Amino acid sequence: MKSSPVSKYRPFPSVNLPERQWPNRTLERAPTWCSVDLRDGNQALAQPMNVAEKIEFFELLVAIGFKEIEVGFPSASQIEFDFIRRLIDENRIPADVSIQILCQCREDLITRSLEALQGAKNVIFHLYNSTSPAQRRYVFNAERADIVKIATHAVAFLKEHARPLIAAGTRVRLEYSPESFTSTELDFSLEICEAVTDVWQPSAENKIILNLPATVEYATPNVHADQIEWMCTHLTRRDLTVVSLHTHNDRGTGVAATELALLAGADRVEGTLFGNGERTGNLDIVIVALNLLTHGIDPGLDFSDLNHIRETYERCTRMDVPARQPYAGELVFTAFSGSHQDAIKKSWEKQQPDAPWDVLYIPLDPADIGRSYKAIIRINSQSGKGGVAYILEKEFGLVLPKAMHKEIGKLVNDLADNLKTELTPEQIHEAFLDEYIRRAAPLALGEFLALARGHEVTCQAELFWNGERRLISGVGNGPVAAFVHALGTADLPPFKLLSYTQHSLEQGEESRAVSYVEVKTADGRNCFGAGIDENIERAPLKALVSALNRTLASKS
Repeated sequence: MKSSPVSKYRPFPSVNLPERQWPNRTLERAPTWCSVDLRDGNQALAQPMNVAEKIEFFELLVAIGFKEIEVGFPSASQIEFDFIRRLIDENRIPADVSIQILCQCREDLITRSLEALQGAKNVIFHLYNSTSPAQRRYVFNAERADIVKIATHAVAFLKEHARPLIAAGTRVRLEYSPESFTSTELDFSLEICEAVTDVWQPSAENKIILNLPATVEYATPNVHADQIEWMCTHLTRRDLTVVSLHTHNDRGTGVAATELALLAGADRVEGTLFGNGERTGNLDIVIVALNLLTHGIDPGLDFSDLNHIRETYERCTRMDVPARQPYAGELVFTAFSGSHQDAIKKSWEKQQPDAPWDVLYIPLDPADIGRSYKAIIRINSQSGKGGVAYILEKEFGLVLPKAMHKEIGKLVNDLADNLKTELTPEQIHEAFLDEYIRRAAPLALGEFLALARGHEVTCQAELFWNGERRLISGVGNGPVAAFVHALGTADLPPFKLLSYTQHSLEQGEESRAVSYVEVKTADGRNCFGAGIDENIERAPLKALVSALNRTLASKS
């Protein structure tokens, strides 16, 4: 066995926070959301979106309800600059939406970014510089004071040169990120954030946004929450500050880190639809928002047509939403396990329209996000009898007797096992029809005539046995009983009729009847049959012939 390289790594340091409060808190409201799909997400695409695609995506984000949208890095490329200009010049930005741009702490980049923003109504100017010990050592070869000076000089330059923009009617808010916050010493993160705030001088009407990014996720979510709570409790102007989160997903816990950090006091969340972003991606805003919804908290974002949102996202980004992605994935409202299928079916049947959602294994009503009920239960060789019956009932109106579920379940599971694939509802329906309805050998029913005399019914039936025509007659308290008596005279193996149920397959005058019967053979085998006919008297007779054909087939 190859030795583990564990000696190459070291544990992430914990935060000394003995009076931490976040573990005892409960989320009660949604944060302010900021989509960074058009910048952070777009830069991570193998083929970045063109201007037309970015405009379509921007309009999607507006429709969802985002009030803060990072639209680009206008000093980084002409395409980004031109896109922002189109949004402004073509009046595509609603009055209540703020566009956010990203910019490094450099004078020339700040100047270029201000040019891109001329004429905008609401702007968040996002400045950042790297602060972690590794960045200071490997990239900048700089001391703490040098890093603070880079940030404060940039903020002062922006404050001065944004005056004409503000005078022209643009509301400018500052967002500052100590990049790699979670890898930076907390006391230094506080120092540089306080220094930036000193220069900007926020007010109650124009708070500063301090974005505290987990640029690379190194720690467990509880440590991230401790870092955020530590900052929230040590900021001297907390009441004039919006504490913002920007988590990445390197450890696969970006959602958990965000939710715990909100408990720790954060006010704002940056992320992308479906978690698109560098490496393992950014925070998936869809997940966090719908997690809030499942706890009875209005997320303030509209995901009622999640299929459309996913389709637009996939087309514009050329990325795929994984099948198991929470809420949005193709398979998330699907159950393959037989026990799960049975529990879903039973709990869904008992769900009352005005009662709190309480369907087993499904934490959110798929209808609330525009998902279909049709694919909730899908069938493979591991599925149970309840799932097969559910499909036949919901998709095709066939309400099978409960005792029949085991029999049809085994039939369909064997088919899926032989085909080594998942079965579609249509394949399941075809299997049912082939097994129960379309059997015409060795018995087939021809003409049938029943005549009631008082409490007694006599019948005459035309029966074909391996193609040979026979006429049989019988007497009983109804057409079915009379037919059973007639079959007993036809030199068939003896059987006993155990049960008989029937229901309409459709509504209206053109509806057909479907019947199910269960018989027991002389050697103790139970077997079901089914029949469909426009004549309600003929359907159970066809079901009885179906059952006998199945007993004869299994015996042979």
